[in-house]
Amino acid sequence: MSSPAGLEPLEDRGAAERPGAKIRVLYRDGAGVMHLDWPLEKLESAIRDHEGTVWVDFEDGVEEPDCVAETVLRDLFGFHPLAIDDALTETHVPKLDDWDDYVFVVFHCSDIHPKTNRLILRELNVFLGPNYLATHHPEPLDFIDETRQAIERDPRDRMREGADLLLFRLLERAIDQSLEAIETLDERIDEVQDEIINDPRPESLRTIFRLKRTAIHLHKTFGPQREVLNKLSRDPLKVIKPAHRVYFRDLYDHVVRIHDISEGLRDLIAGALDTYLSVVSNRTNEIMKTLTMVTVMFLPLSFLVGFFGMNFFNGTLELGYPWPKWFLFLGSLLLMAASPLAMLAYARRQRWFEDASVGIRARASKRRTEGEDAER
Repeated sequence: MSSPAGLEPLEDRGAAERPGAKIRVLYRDGAGVMHLDWPLEKLESAIRDHEGTVWVDFEDGVEEPDCVAETVLRDLFGFHPLAIDDALTETHVPKLDDWDDYVFVVFHCSDIHPKTNRLILRELNVFLGPNYLATHHPEPLDFIDETRQAIERDPRDRMREGADLLLFRLLERAIDQSLEAIETLDERIDEVQDEIINDPRPESLRTIFRLKRTAIHLHKTFGPQREVLNKLSRDPLKVIKPAHRVYFRDLYDHVVRIHDISEGLRDLIAGALDTYLSVVSNRTNEIMKTLTMVTVMFLPLSFLVGFFGMNFFNGTLELGYPWPKWFLFLGSLLLMAASPLAMLAYARRQRWFEDASVGIRARASKRRTEGEDAER
């Protein structure tokens, strides 16, 4: 079979112009024979096999779109230029476009950066036709490799259910990865809550705001993805078999649950911020209380010193006491030492130094329990 015009040097262009770019073709023909490394120059014949299933995966090696992918999508598949432009340019918005004979889907998988706690979104662009699936992503995706390896390992499956069910498997793995990001974010929130209770620092406040920004971004991402899955499960799309819509409906339920969980995480983060402010305020109150107690404990000393003037020597004490001056001096020292100790013992008996800290920890524990109940 002769390739269409402009496609003769595909393999050379893919290696020379786009270092690191990868194009993988998996083809199950109408007889059920699986071809794990179908040649790109024979892709047109595989697309014409309406009884078979073709999966073409494009992975860019650099930030710019792959010229080979653009050529294949335009000349072999015949996709609309606007859909191709959306596929090769990161749109950052999950969506579904119905082009009658095929649909174009933009979907995201989420991850949390281990050091900065920032949300990482990896985009997957999908063209789904009656017997083919074309995927494009600007960077490697673990669930793409896992799906392909699962197909290679399982001789019973081998893409026999069609392209739409293959799309279901890809989206299912993407959602599972996003659920792992939700769990990671939940663990980070628990860690920062423990840090706030034990040792609140300004770094804790910065971490809280980073987590809050991540949770808000994640929540906004799952909203459009929920609409994408709702269309796949309910709209009468030609490329989705009626018997397979129930699978996408299951994915829709998963995304709705994740969307609700992400909203609960926002409440947990808000509670952590309130806890931080309460703990810092409580610590400030304890410092002021300590300084006030020090001042109050020295009041009797100031009174005694100011009243008597410490004039026990050199004949300046005019009052005629029957006791010797050294006795009065020692008694004054004992009185000045006993007064602060007595006031400190009274403060401890009244539990002035304990009530505030116990109360703030109880309120923090209550907020955490309420957040966990809301998440469940």
